[in-house]
Amino acid sequence: MGIEIELAELLVLQLFAFVLFGRFEVETSAFRRIVKWLIIYAVCIAVYYWFGHWAALVPLLATVPGSVYHVIWCKKNGIHPLKATPRKKYYRLRGWKWEE
Repeated sequence: MGIEIELAELLVLQLFAFVLFGRFEVETSAFRRIVKWLIIYAVCIAVYYWFGHWAALVPLLATVPGSVYHVIWCKKNGIHPLKATPRKKYYRLRGWKWEE
């Protein structure tokens, strides 16, 4: 079996990301979200061609420092890391327009 394992893993990861975290990206442009996922796919495919199936670990290992940074950033800015509350403050920090 070739790269199908890595692509299936990325597809499942993307599905869960949209379902679980999509509400936190409501104001992010579609272009920016597409580019983000294209970069993730490109890195994983490149690692696959260099190191084979070790590339399956890339998305999983990338979540560790990303999650640590996320929790630190949220706590520093007074935002709940799982609920993104208070919502008005979260929108302001993201640079989005808050509508009452």
